Parts: sequence; C-alpha cells; structure tokens
Amino acid sequence: MDISALANVEGLTALAAALMLGLGGIGAAIGMGLMGGKFLEGASRQPELVPMLQGKMFLLVGLIDAIPIIGVGIAMYLTFVDPFAAKVLAHAAGAAH
Repeated sequence: MDISALANVEGLTALAAALMLGLGGIGAAIGMGLMGGKFLEGASRQPELVPMLQGKMFLLVGLIDAIPIIGVGIAMYLTFVDPFAAKVLAHAAGAAH
C-alpha cells in the first residue's frame, strides 16, 4: 500500500475542509455586514418602517447564518468519515490481490 497517496488525500481533504469553513464564514460575515448597513440606511430614511425592516433583516440573518453551519457539517463529515481516503484504501486493497 502506498502510504504517501493516503497521506496526500488526507492532507488535501483537511485543506478542503478548512477552505470551506473559512470562506463560508467570511462570506456570511460580509453578507451580514452589508445587510446591516443597508438596514441602518433604510431605518434612517424611513423610521416608520423600522419594525417591518427589522423582522425581515433578522429572518435573512438566520438564513445567511445557515450557510456556514451547513459548511461545518460537511467539513466535519469530510474530516471524520473521509470518503476519499476510503477509496484510496479500497484501491490499495484491490491492487494487493
């Protein structure tokens, strides 16, 4: 069995999980920041619409926050189950026979 191939796959899987978490978090933070800024602009222009805008803003914050949480789930799956390493091991077991 080629252990370097398995180490390569595990390292790249960890890198993919880290990128998924980092970019998902950065994207959600930028989106929430832009939305919060636009909410404050809208609230300052028309203060009578603040309750309606605030409800919609909090709904969208929850939806935007779901994206990195889904990314955490997928990254944990890749980290702990690692289906790519299982393919390498299965290929190595098939080649040994």
